Amino acid sequence: MKHYLIKWDKFKLDLNKKTCVMAILNTTPDSFSDGGKYLSCDAAVAHGLQLVRDGADILDIGGESSRPFSEPVSAEHEIKRVIPVIEKLAGKISIPISIDTTKSEVAKEALNAGAAIINDISALNHDPEMAELAAQRNVPIILMHMKGKPKTMQVNPFYEDLMGEIADFLSQRVAYAVKAGIKKENIILDPGIGFGKTVDHNLLLIKNLKKIHDMGFPVLMGPSRKSFIQKILSDLNGEKIPADSVKTNQATLAAVAVSVINGAHIIRVHDVSSIMPMVQIINAIQNV
Repeated sequence: MKHYLIKWDKFKLDLNKKTCVMAILNTTPDSFSDGGKYLSCDAAVAHGLQLVRDGADILDIGGESSRPFSEPVSAEHEIKRVIPVIEKLAGKISIPISIDTTKSEVAKEALNAGAAIINDISALNHDPEMAELAAQRNVPIILMHMKGKPKTMQVNPFYEDLMGEIADFLSQRVAYAVKAGIKKENIILDPGIGFGKTVDHNLLLIKNLKKIHDMGFPVLMGPSRKSFIQKILSDLNGEKIPADSVKTNQATLAAVAVSVINGAHIIRVHDVSSIMPMVQIINAIQNV
């Protein structure tokens, strides 16, 4: 497993012998797993603090759902949802906050409020000003592969060469980012589990993650509670399995474990308390 060290401002992500755990904090009414749970600022801040106590290395805050078939929201709505939460948490925690957005206006306000990473699921495709912002502020940026847009990405996604097409897309976005002035050492790649991919596509992506790992950048994986997990469990058990069920959380552990073993440097998850001990044991085995 290739090792990376990302240092900026007062933060450091040492991806040497430890897999970083990125905790998800959605301030949305319609996210697929926890939509509506943390709409109030106080509830979101309390949950964020708990995720940090559970051991999170990064706190990823988003104000727009990217679940399949979701509707986009305005930058103003996103800002109202996330900025008060970031402002309150930034002064209380020592780990970096990531802003999950495709809009430079939202990202700029979030960075001003105390965020320190940009997580752009469009890989700088949605807003041409995002690359310039990331370069100017010299912060890490996560570039994710997505086939289509959230509203349409799950309508019969097709690939002739799954891993090759994902790698080619990410290579193109890296070249675009570097040309815009973003440092290579600030780039993190996310192959986009669940974003324009069938159940089999997601399983193959986890199984063949080395293809992305070999591109020479830190790799982030976000399989937590994704619909492919529910679909597999529902088909096997003959019953509908909810996104936030015990079974889905247990199955998420398996997807996370294989992702870590296959080279993921950062894991994006909902339930830090259950996943952290498992990741620690895998890392201990890897480091012997």
